[in-house]
Amino acid sequence: MSDAVGAGVKLLVVDDDAALLRALERTFQQAGYEVTTAASGEEALAILRDRPPAVVVSDLMMPGLDGIDLLREARALPVPPEVLLVTAHASVERAVEAMRLGAFDFVEKPIQRDRLLLLVHRACERRNLTSENALLRERLADRKGLDRLVGAGPAIAELRRSIAQIAPTDVPVLVTGESGTGKEVIAELLHSQSPRRGAPLVKISCAAIPETLLESELFGYERGAFSGAATTKRGRFELAHGGTLFLDEIGELAPAMQAKLLRVLQDGMVQRLGSTKDIAIDVRLVAATNADLEVAMREGRFRRDLYHRINVIEIAAPTLRERREDLPLLVAHFLRLHRSLRATPLVGVSDGALEVLAAHAWPGNVRELENTVQRALVTAPGPMLEARDLRFAAFASGASAQAAGAGGRDGVFVPAGSTLAEAEERLIADTLERCHGDKERAARILGISARTLYRRASRGGPDDGDPPNEAVFAVD
Repeated sequence: MSDAVGAGVKLLVVDDDAALLRALERTFQQAGYEVTTAASGEEALAILRDRPPAVVVSDLMMPGLDGIDLLREARALPVPPEVLLVTAHASVERAVEAMRLGAFDFVEKPIQRDRLLLLVHRACERRNLTSENALLRERLADRKGLDRLVGAGPAIAELRRSIAQIAPTDVPVLVTGESGTGKEVIAELLHSQSPRRGAPLVKISCAAIPETLLESELFGYERGAFSGAATTKRGRFELAHGGTLFLDEIGELAPAMQAKLLRVLQDGMVQRLGSTKDIAIDVRLVAATNADLEVAMREGRFRRDLYHRINVIEIAAPTLRERREDLPLLVAHFLRLHRSLRATPLVGVSDGALEVLAAHAWPGNVRELENTVQRALVTAPGPMLEARDLRFAAFASGASAQAAGAGGRDGVFVPAGSTLAEAEERLIADTLERCHGDKERAARILGISARTLYRRASRGGPDDGDPPNEAVFAVD
């Protein structure tokens, strides 16, 4: 075997025998490896956590942390190195046990140089193969991750492009948008597409936790810091070390907490409650808000210096009203996602149902659409999802009515005290106006036959009619 097989591969060599440790170091350096040495298991463990190597060559029998213990610690790392154990003949049985725990192989003393180099070379090859497979899985997961943004329109395409461009960086991101637009999904994708994906994504809602508890949740506390603090607790910043911290509804932070958060972001240090010790943190911050922070700053409710800290890059989550062309894909997605809600699946969605969905105001955005589809799955007789199967939440209907009453085009306003016939007449007239007099299209939106629409439009009388049965797409 050539003496240059190592080609800069990082090795960690561990042995409490100083003479043998020096000999092994020279052997591996001559073969081209980049060698770090440790004289104990404890020293090796510190190196493993700080500068993980590709392969560990360790003596099996050492005082304190021995080779088996070191093997367990190495295999628990996010990207574990291959471990080769060096053992005396009398300890071969224990070395075989170590292989069951994940060791690559073992070599007996006295060590044969060529066998040792061959085993290390093979360990490097397996580590390379493992790394390539992990990278392939990550790429597949990345592709699947971006597919969580369902849609094919320009708004969602621009959002995917922004996430792909911003995720690999460490800059703070502010995700803005109305409730229900998927701001948390964007935060998850920013983390999963980043180099920090192997570390935690820690989430906290600034509005869901009382102000008196939020500080201890974010920064942690020492035992005895206050009544009830029986143990030391790490805060969310510490838990997110090396990863991403997602602060949802950051616009709801009280002024005192804004000042404390600003100090942490400036210094990169946190102090637990009841402590004077600074703890260094390495965290990528993603914040989200559905509030207008510009207005909040003008009114003195949000600090301008904090705003500039968290808003290095802004991602605006598009509303469903801005991406109505994605409705068919979103409906199909939610029908597949929640198909277990019914015994027999829906096989498609009618034109009329899609037109009703397209005409709705969607104040609750994608979250409201998902809830609407779930309700329809429970109540629709099938086999198609029809316009008559759709029921919107009371708040959504109210929002649509307000928009229509203000001259909007997203709903029909029916005055209190109207009769059912008057309400029906208003609905038919409004739908016909939307459809520019096209009665066939208006009938599909209303979920009735064109014949029924002609009769009701002319006489205002009820008629059973025939339900539409057009399929726009197949769900399965």
